[in-house]
Amino acid sequence: MARPGSGVLVSVGGGLGYPSQSMARVVVWEWLNEHGRWRPYGAAVCHHIENILKGDARGTVILGQVDPQLAPYVIDLQSMHQFRQDTGTMRPVQRNFYDPSSAPGKGVVWEWENDNGSWTPYDMELCVSIQNAYEKQHPWLDLSSLGFSYLVDFDSMAQTNRQSQRRRRIRRRMDLAYPLIAGSIPKSQSWPVGTSSGTPCSCQQCLLVHSTRAASNAILASQQRRKLYGMAAAAGAGDQMAPAVRQSNTFAGTTLWSSTAAVAGALITLPATHTLTINGQNNLNRPGTQRIVVSTSRGSIPPGVPALPVKNLSGSGPVHPALAGMTGILMCAAGLPVCLTRAPKPILHPPPVNKSDLKPVPGVNGIRRKTKKKHLRKGKSPEDVVRRYTEKIKVAPDEDCTICMERLVTSSGYEGVLSHNSIKPDLVGKLGKCGHVYHLLCLVAMYSNGNKDGSLQCPTCKAIYGEKTGTQPPGKMEYHVIPHSLPGSPESKTIRIVYDIPAGIQTTEHPNPGKKFTARGFPRHCYLPDTEKGRKVLKLLIMAWDRRLIFTIGTSSTTGESDTVVWNEVHHKTEFGSNLTGHGYPDPNYLDNVLVELSAQGVGEDNLKD
Repeated sequence: MARPGSGVLVSVGGGLGYPSQSMARVVVWEWLNEHGRWRPYGAAVCHHIENILKGDARGTVILGQVDPQLAPYVIDLQSMHQFRQDTGTMRPVQRNFYDPSSAPGKGVVWEWENDNGSWTPYDMELCVSIQNAYEKQHPWLDLSSLGFSYLVDFDSMAQTNRQSQRRRRIRRRMDLAYPLIAGSIPKSQSWPVGTSSGTPCSCQQCLLVHSTRAASNAILASQQRRKLYGMAAAAGAGDQMAPAVRQSNTFAGTTLWSSTAAVAGALITLPATHTLTINGQNNLNRPGTQRIVVSTSRGSIPPGVPALPVKNLSGSGPVHPALAGMTGILMCAAGLPVCLTRAPKPILHPPPVNKSDLKPVPGVNGIRRKTKKKHLRKGKSPEDVVRRYTEKIKVAPDEDCTICMERLVTSSGYEGVLSHNSIKPDLVGKLGKCGHVYHLLCLVAMYSNGNKDGSLQCPTCKAIYGEKTGTQPPGKMEYHVIPHSLPGSPESKTIRIVYDIPAGIQTTEHPNPGKKFTARGFPRHCYLPDTEKGRKVLKLLIMAWDRRLIFTIGTSSTTGESDTVVWNEVHHKTEFGSNLTGHGYPDPNYLDNVLVELSAQGVGEDNLKD
């Protein structure tokens, strides 16, 4: 059916730039491609970047944690650049804002069919304009004012090149909505380059973050040196200089790579007439990208130039794989020899294991646990549970009840909301172990709004009274020993845990009863060293599984998807042979940390039976 109304020539400046202050806006992170166009990251990636930004505005975002296809890329929020670790390519990124009623706020994606038969999303600026015209039921849209000689026809769902008359199919699909923020929105999304305060962590994840920042600082410092000293020294070197890093373009009017920075393989010199282009194609006249070209003359590296060994990412060496790519950029900017190779990939799974090689875990009964629907504890009313773990006090202290925020010497804030004949609104009680004081009626209200499993948790210190259970949906847990060792535990085999939870329907204990929930990424494989402490952790994880505490239903902090199965504050190691994502080994503190997390859920070592 033809769409009513007339077509529209899209106007420039239709509110697509930075909005006025203190307004709710949708955030879209974008990167500058080789053609000078800002290309949007996907909605899931933008949610991930925003989550990192909330915790550390100068931090580093590892994109491979969200999208495996983006594993080589990291974003340094301090310099607002994207780095490709294996090639050294650096591209600017920006944080753009759009109206919540626009396409990214609704999760609408417009795409065109490329020559390979796959679908490519439009730039966000075009997507917003196309969706706006579509909602107004215009039959066509002219994109020429935005720099594109295309005519979009909504009746035939096709775009036509006005010069070549070539037609391509287009489509409109629904995806995850982009993150929404409110409050004051800064006009500039660039942070000054500098060192952050505090003592850096020594874990591999933080080392990668700090090496990325160091690389960014070194490259930008190299720009300043070139402004001050010029190119006189480099021009006088002539053919006596061996491999050199050449500038293929400029960014913001200044070069980013030192033309005198010597480059060579790790501890070796390159043969004569050898030329290496790291970034693939010729990047001349492409803004925002840099490439490294290694070209040799008849001479070798001049005497006195230090050769710093960098690990070949596909083999072994003195530098950790997660640092090698950023180390290469740093040394290149400083003028040191370096060899940049392939980006490391996480080793998520062990080598194939025959079924006959799977062995039970010593000291652990069985190899499988199943959970079904919640088992209700009968005969325990909210009043009975509160009385069990509290003792009445005659004289209430002159302080606030941290549940209702009313003074303890007055009646509970739930007076008139809850009616319990056996508990008066002015009664005050003290929890047995921790000694914190509350209105008894407030404790009844808190328990009634929770899981109602017979346990009580102090809202102040989180001390648990009774046996806490969770809302984990039905599934199964398997565990066995495989004949392979984890990094950092070469003397022991490995305990593999396999969690499998199917999608289903939420019940009354879940956020949206009667609504479907998803279960992404199952079965999930997790790993522990087959040591005495590793087996202790396994026993406690089995206990937490039986109490339905490992998973819950909520909103994914990675993708932003709601009504899905998510981890429930007990960290697991899902990376078998590496630690590129921070969820692998070696990690000498992991077992101790997970014991603390389990204890916070009421699953402590004192629960283990000999």
